[in-house]
Amino acid sequence: MTRTAPPTTDDLSAGAVVHTPAGNSEWWRDAVIYQVYPRSFADGDGDGIGDLPGVTSKLDHLKQLGVDAVWLSPFYRSPQKDAGYDVADYRDIDPLFGTLADFDEMLDGAHGRGLKVIVDLVPNHSSDQHVWFQEALAAAPGSAARERYMFRDGRGPAGDEPPNNWQSIFGGAAWTRLEPREDDGPVGPQWYLHLFDTSQPDLNWENPEVREEFEAVLRFWLDRGVDGFRVDVAHGMIKAAGLPDWEGQVSMVEGTVAEGDVPATDPGAPEDGSTGAGHNGPMFDQDGVHEIYRSWHRVLEEYPGDRCLVAEAWVEPLSRLARYVRPDEMHQAFNFSFLTAPWDAARLRTVVDVSYSTMDAVDAPTTWVLSNHDVVRHVSRFGLAEIGGRQLNGIAATDPQPDAELGLRRARAATLLMLGLPGSAYLYQGEELGLPDHTALPAEVRQDPSFFRTDGAEPGRDGCRVPLPWVGGAPGNGFGSTGKTWLPQPDVYADLAADRQYGVEGSTYEMYRTALELRRAEKVGGSTLSWVDALADSPDVVAFRVAGVVVLANLGAEPLVLPADAQVLVASGDLDTSSDAVAVPSDTTVWLRG
Repeated sequence: MTRTAPPTTDDLSAGAVVHTPAGNSEWWRDAVIYQVYPRSFADGDGDGIGDLPGVTSKLDHLKQLGVDAVWLSPFYRSPQKDAGYDVADYRDIDPLFGTLADFDEMLDGAHGRGLKVIVDLVPNHSSDQHVWFQEALAAAPGSAARERYMFRDGRGPAGDEPPNNWQSIFGGAAWTRLEPREDDGPVGPQWYLHLFDTSQPDLNWENPEVREEFEAVLRFWLDRGVDGFRVDVAHGMIKAAGLPDWEGQVSMVEGTVAEGDVPATDPGAPEDGSTGAGHNGPMFDQDGVHEIYRSWHRVLEEYPGDRCLVAEAWVEPLSRLARYVRPDEMHQAFNFSFLTAPWDAARLRTVVDVSYSTMDAVDAPTTWVLSNHDVVRHVSRFGLAEIGGRQLNGIAATDPQPDAELGLRRARAATLLMLGLPGSAYLYQGEELGLPDHTALPAEVRQDPSFFRTDGAEPGRDGCRVPLPWVGGAPGNGFGSTGKTWLPQPDVYADLAADRQYGVEGSTYEMYRTALELRRAEKVGGSTLSWVDALADSPDVVAFRVAGVVVLANLGAEPLVLPADAQVLVASGDLDTSSDAVAVPSDTTVWLRG
């Protein structure tokens, strides 16, 4: 967008209201929640793997940053075939991460600093080492033990074909056949369903025993004092009756474009806000999941303190996602349509518009997110010349590499835009340091099952899971006392380490800290939002008013001149002051009064 004359304050006047807050006071409606991936956050015992004592040691970092809550990825007892998302015991801590006493200390430390704590729950599948699955393997077909999982006879005269044609999210068939037994039926050994790795058998959520067990698991952690649960694969627990074949193509890793979805690179802006972030098919988003969440909602209502349920549901259009957060179900759902939206003003405005209209209709907060442990960090994603489905989930050394400078500039701008949106926001550990993915990991260090199940065709998610740098230049950049790191860190992490950004004007950490301080002081999270009329149809600018602040993101090639009396509160990058007027350069966001 090119301006021929400096704008006035009137050019930044508010237009029609897009979102009005519900007026409810629950903490999760406007919270900024920080995701901790424990194995990569901080190492307390020097073995090269992060742990709960490591998390406790860095709680002051989170408090000073200004977040409201912490979400921890799985720390349960597990064989770690999928980094803990293969749970062997839902009521215990894996020795890699510590003990239940370590968890209690971490929880007390967080609560003592005013931080809420959300823990991950993985209900779609268990580990194959879970006592239930071991009992199922030892039991006969048709037994109660096998009814806890999705066991089926195979097709064909000898039962040697899978029960249907479903594919695993991680690549390959979604069915594995058991070894022969004397008590097998007439078509031989049964098969079991695993939408993910073979070590992650899907549970049968039509079985009342499974439902009762997970309600007991919820109560176990609620009794310890947790403030909520992030629910893994929340859209996948109920399968279509009869498990029919599906002619679509299941993506290899969550969030990847599937056949029939709208690609993230599609230049159009679908009216429903779709970006290709959703899964369809008979294994996902079945209506039966909603009764599960109604029952869980009732469990949480037994406890004080506004406990919450957060859905990880790769569902589109957003009208389908809104079903998960109706008043008697879950409380939040990740907005993956926003995460996967390209750096395009029209597409971003559409996603924001539709997000508010659909979530407001069910009295739920809109939840914003740009990075997590399953997708390429947005610093690297926005540095790619073209963002497609595959690049969401991993970049290999042989792939086109991100432009580091462009990626960081756009990522900072996108973050400042996101933090200006009312609702709840999620930050992924290390994004406050501007960390990129490690895009040159050698094959011999990779651990993501999707890499192995696709024979390396899918790079996997290891690049976004590299241990954090706390002290630049120290062994392991201060991740732990010994310098060991379970994945190698890229060289650039030394310069991006936390200690090299604290108190440094213009650093990414200080931008985040300042924005979060302003967000709280201005009560942005619980405020009304209106588009700025004069820029509402701009191909280059996203601009809105919220809580007396104008948030303006310049996505175009030309600088955008600010009104002479505008007061800049925070900017994602240096502003152009080469002339009498102050201008916002390309790929830069500002918060201002004016």
